[in-house]
Amino acid sequence: MRIGCPTEIKPQEYRVGMTPNAAREAVAHGHAVVIQTNAGAGAGFPDEDYIAAGAEIAATAEEIFASAEMIVKVKEPQAGERKMLREGQLLFTYLHLAPDPEQTHDLLESGCTAIAYETVTDAAGGLPLLAPMSEVAGRLAPQVGAWTLQKANGGRGVLMGGVPGVGPARVVVIGGGVVGTHAARIAAGMGADVTVLDRSLGRMRYLDDVFGGQFKTSYASAGNTIELAREADMIIGAVLIPGAAAPKLISRAQLSELKPGAALVDVAIDQGGCFETSRATTHQDPIYDVDGVMHYCVANMPGAVARTSTIALGNATMPFMLALADKGWRKACEDDPHLLAGLNVHAGKLTYFAVGKALGLDVLSPQLALKA
Repeated sequence: MRIGCPTEIKPQEYRVGMTPNAAREAVAHGHAVVIQTNAGAGAGFPDEDYIAAGAEIAATAEEIFASAEMIVKVKEPQAGERKMLREGQLLFTYLHLAPDPEQTHDLLESGCTAIAYETVTDAAGGLPLLAPMSEVAGRLAPQVGAWTLQKANGGRGVLMGGVPGVGPARVVVIGGGVVGTHAARIAAGMGADVTVLDRSLGRMRYLDDVFGGQFKTSYASAGNTIELAREADMIIGAVLIPGAAAPKLISRAQLSELKPGAALVDVAIDQGGCFETSRATTHQDPIYDVDGVMHYCVANMPGAVARTSTIALGNATMPFMLALADKGWRKACEDDPHLLAGLNVHAGKLTYFAVGKALGLDVLSPQLALKA
């Protein structure tokens, strides 16, 4: 199979879909790999590393999309990239379709087969291709939130760990999954007073058992959420419903109940955001003010630490990428129901029910798509 990896064109996105190690593995499996020139530069991988791994270098994305049977990326294809997709081509990347009807329409129109990293599952019920970036984003969230809290950025001017005689920042993390756990660990490590909200009693017991004493847990009822939010200096939104739009946990009306200059860090922004006032921002212009509350809603947070993120993502995606290339997408998905869970679009049909529900579109079951 001919595998293509274009340069990411989303603003301030420095990650790359394939590392040189992944390219070397694919070549060793008998596949041809073509990388757009400078695609890996932002993550510290020059073209020479890919050439040494046996990959070809292409000057333009057009060359890659025109010749490759499978496109491997990081972020969802942008409008110009979607125009280059064609019938029968395989796309393997993050998609986040539920809050993005335009992308969904374009992928359906293209006739391509699209497998989304974020909905591939594992035997434990986890999301193995989302987890590495969730870990990165969770660890970054308190860091960028602390920056947002600085007075020069519009925040309350509160130091995360406080100083002797002055209490620490109060941080509320909504969601105790991968993002929330890592965010809570880092925030607590910075000296903040941290509370994690979740609706799963089992998850809260786990967090108490493993991290007891580092941070507190509390049940995420609507009343409890806003009560804790009123006292918070920073609120980190870390809620995930796989493949679906994120629920809105703090409304526009409730902003007036928050502390002036409080920081909202919305890690769920790729899925539409979990605060009603959230809108996607970039690393170049990451924060904005709504009713005196500062919002940090960068849609590709892990892109800020591109080398770490690229290597972590590549470690997770490489076995699936090789299976798709070795067997073809149908056989690979027949052999692995967890990979089949990643199928979101095929031949003009939507194949992921949570996306169909969010966008009001008909859905063909992935099992039927295999037989189509």
